[in-house]
Amino acid sequence: MEGFVRRQVLAAIPPKQFDLVYIDGGELIGSSLVRELRQRFGTVVNYNIDDPFSERDGRRWRLYLESVPLYDLVVVVRDCNVSEALSSGARNVLRVYMSADEVAHSPRQITKQDSSKWASEVAFVGTWMPERGPFMARLLELGVPLSIYGCRWQKAREWSVLRSAWRGPGVYGDDEYARVIQCAKVNLGLLSKGNRDLSTTRSFEIPSLGGVLCAERTSEHMQLYRENEEAVFWGDPEECARKCMQLVDDGKFRKSLGTNSRFRCLRNGTMNETVLTQIVDKLARPKTAETRMTNSRTSEERVNRTILFPHPA
Repeated sequence: MEGFVRRQVLAAIPPKQFDLVYIDGGELIGSSLVRELRQRFGTVVNYNIDDPFSERDGRRWRLYLESVPLYDLVVVVRDCNVSEALSSGARNVLRVYMSADEVAHSPRQITKQDSSKWASEVAFVGTWMPERGPFMARLLELGVPLSIYGCRWQKAREWSVLRSAWRGPGVYGDDEYARVIQCAKVNLGLLSKGNRDLSTTRSFEIPSLGGVLCAERTSEHMQLYRENEEAVFWGDPEECARKCMQLVDDGKFRKSLGTNSRFRCLRNGTMNETVLTQIVDKLARPKTAETRMTNSRTSEERVNRTILFPHPA
């Protein structure tokens, strides 16, 4: 597979000169291809919102890990990934947040037809994961009017309970996804435990669309949004259920949250173009980015980190 991907990628590149090669993910990009791209174009960057250093996916990220030392810049979205990338031989690491897209996640004009098709009380758009089944089943047991969009939910042990809340497979089209979020009174922000998430793409897409984010209370979520002003957080299914029911019944509160969360998302700069600008700036001026050290790092493990937004007051 590695050789096939290499040949296909090289054959698809037009006969032009490029200043930068940007690889998103890179699980099928081997070291030989990265070397050739560097020889031909100079600078190669890898951006990965997954967690390739965790043990969840077995050998899925083998080629990525072999190639880490070859990239001019490795961009990661978790604090823990910074030291892991350095330990894997990365020469330069930038830590950013995941982000929403300026176009795909801009609010739509919602019609009566949209509301009729997509309206829900409490929605979750995402794939089944083992820890999500019991959580969702408990919400239903507590009376939360839940709508689930996503694949693989039939694998859940709790499927007999979840079946009534399942609205269909994943929503992948930008317009449909936007309408699902905007037509829901509340949108759940569940994390991937296997990916060691403290925030996820939904943490940015929902606020960007002006939706109401009701997410797990984590250090990152609390840094990103003011609780009960820009987003609502919970620590267990019982608290989540209470918050959901309060939001469903309080339209004024929801409207305030949706407006404030979108404004905060834009102010944070957690949008694709802003993050890409940070990446390009890091390459152009690698010594100007703020250098930080965590207590767990030695002086030889310093890493440049660009802060994308100010801390809330």
